[in-house]
Amino acid sequence: METSTIVWIIVAIVVVIAIIVVVMLMTSRRRREAHLESERKKAAELRQSAYESDVARREREAEAARSAAAAKQAEADAMKAKLESDRLARESATHQSDAQQLRTEADERLSKADAVDPDVDADRGDADAAARRRDELPADRDLPDRDVSGRERPIDTETQRTDTDQGRRI
Repeated sequence: METSTIVWIIVAIVVVIAIIVVVMLMTSRRRREAHLESERKKAAELRQSAYESDVARREREAEAARSAAAAKQAEADAMKAKLESDRLARESATHQSDAQQLRTEADERLSKADAVDPDVDADRGDADAAARRRDELPADRDLPDRDVSGRERPIDTETQRTDTDQGRRI
């Protein structure tokens, strides 16, 4: 083989190797750029996901704050209702006590009336005496349907009630 042929073979091998190296460099650069672009897209997706998570977190925090405020309002309403209930219970107890006191005073007066009344046998311990005393007391239904001047009060026949505009009995 001649030297020129060997030189041409070596040159051809070097050219082929150079072409292979250039192609490899170009493809590796493209791969690297594609890889970098892929990483950029992944980073953008992660940022978007983080932003959405942050928005969701803020919404949940706002909802939690609203729920806490509603719970405090409900607690305040419950406390107010409890205070009103306690006040009404005290008022009821006061009225009950007053009613009992008035009942006791009325029974004492009736007992004094029985002691003074010659028709009541106080020694016998008549069990029906208290009932008779209560029956003898005038009730609203026993009052005549007349006013102070002696005129008859108008009665609503549909409801059987008297006119209350002027303080009359119902």
